[in-house]
Amino acid sequence: MKKIFSIILCTLFITGFSLTAGAQTDEFKAARNLEIQYNILRQLQANYVDTLDAGKLVKTGIDAMLHSIDPYTVYIDEADQENLQLMTTATYGGIGATIKKVDSLGVIIAQPYEGSPAAENGLEPGDIILKIDGKDVKPLTAEQCSSRMKGQPGTKVEFLIRKARSGKTVKQVITRRRVHFPDVVYSGITGGNIGYIDLSAFTVGGSRDVRDAVVKLKNEGAEGIILDLRGNGGGLLDEAVKIVSLFVPKGTLVVTSRGRIPGSIRYYKTDTEPLDTEIPLAVLVNSGTASSSEIVSGSLQDLDRATIIGTRTFGKGLVQSIVPVGYGGKLKVTTAKYYTPSGRCVQAIDYSHRNPDGSVGSIPDSLKKPFKTMHGRTVYDGGGITPDTLIPSVKYSRPTMSLLYNDIFGDYARKFYAEHDSISLPENFAMTEKEYSDFVEYASARKFDSRSAAQVALDDIIKDAKDENMYDLNKQEFEALSKKLNISKTQMLRIKEKEFKPVLESEIVRAYYYNAGSAEFILRYDKQFAKALKCFREVIAKRNPDKPLE
Repeated sequence: MKKIFSIILCTLFITGFSLTAGAQTDEFKAARNLEIQYNILRQLQANYVDTLDAGKLVKTGIDAMLHSIDPYTVYIDEADQENLQLMTTATYGGIGATIKKVDSLGVIIAQPYEGSPAAENGLEPGDIILKIDGKDVKPLTAEQCSSRMKGQPGTKVEFLIRKARSGKTVKQVITRRRVHFPDVVYSGITGGNIGYIDLSAFTVGGSRDVRDAVVKLKNEGAEGIILDLRGNGGGLLDEAVKIVSLFVPKGTLVVTSRGRIPGSIRYYKTDTEPLDTEIPLAVLVNSGTASSSEIVSGSLQDLDRATIIGTRTFGKGLVQSIVPVGYGGKLKVTTAKYYTPSGRCVQAIDYSHRNPDGSVGSIPDSLKKPFKTMHGRTVYDGGGITPDTLIPSVKYSRPTMSLLYNDIFGDYARKFYAEHDSISLPENFAMTEKEYSDFVEYASARKFDSRSAAQVALDDIIKDAKDENMYDLNKQEFEALSKKLNISKTQMLRIKEKEFKPVLESEIVRAYYYNAGSAEFILRYDKQFAKALKCFREVIAKRNPDKPLE
């Protein structure tokens, strides 16, 4: 079938063009190359030494072609439609839990989602799934297990589970539902009377979640709101416009998109009455803030409606549309660039001009242009959104990243959960010294790279010195320095306790209070947020000198 489809596709392209014998138009070149591509495929199928999957070869060619344009233009085949739905709606049919495959044990429930069928049916962090619908999971991959757990809402799936706390093996039948990941991870009052909203994505209905959070916070006495978009990679443009519409007058221009095709310019204006056009706003951003997040932060900055705080955003000023391409497949294609109300495009990487080696570069500062906000402040295009107040992000050390990468924090959190029936509320939880010592013993026995950045740098220097026959000349000095820097895992876990402990505690809190509890907890140790909160309170105080914040 796939071979026949390749022939039809080639024929349609060839016969669909009006060509003259010698005309070297783009259409002719495309048709010629498509015919060559098909002839190559036919020769490979006829003559290659091993059996080939023609469909896989064609898919590889499609993916390579699209990747040469930009990383956002991709082909989504019929089998990936569920992932497309998850990307745009943050919903899928299943039981609502993240899993981790451990070959020697089975499938571990890493974390059930709050309010999900998994949570409602008593699945807990650390529970081990031994069978799914009677099938032993040990020979299966994590992806195969996940696929068996997903399904049409209303259908049932049977598990054989070994409970983490009791060690008992039980059968559990769970009815699948439509599971939704809320865009608003957590919202609450912090810093006295400042409302805080942690927004993770822009999916269908996300603006409604933000609206509900704003109403709740105002009812609780919030006199200012911080919208946290750090690490938010974006999503649906319409949802971004709806979020901005909560804070600016109806009819306000939020963003303009412009494509290559004549008449493709679209103006996105707010079309609903706002919730509040006066309450002070701050938007917290970092290098992971991208796409729709930059539309929100950029438009609120251009309209002088919010103070942008943090570090420069990612710089994705491209708009994608999803179009059908036949046989159930869809193409997510970059169709336009977007422009904030001042007229700037924040796209940082120039995909239209590649280097000879195929690499791309950022738009140089010399080509960035100035624009004016509504109140006359100068802002620039071509490199993301530059905050009004720069506050550096906190950087974690190599050992911390290694512990996270190897899921040692998560594994210990599940162990802790199995051994403790409850903990205090997120705002009060803290590990005892005895509990942290238990973690030190546990992590020391696990495999992870505990070397500091200084140790890695010295190892590289020693390697270079040996390559250049210089090591023996300074062997004693190298060995002495290496001995000082080369500390044990146990020593590293003690030295870095102040850095490791909050990360570990947030994972433990997540096991008991889900993502919302973890997000609430980690604010206690978030130095960037603390500085942003202080800055925002000063901004509010300047606007209202007769009404100091509590």
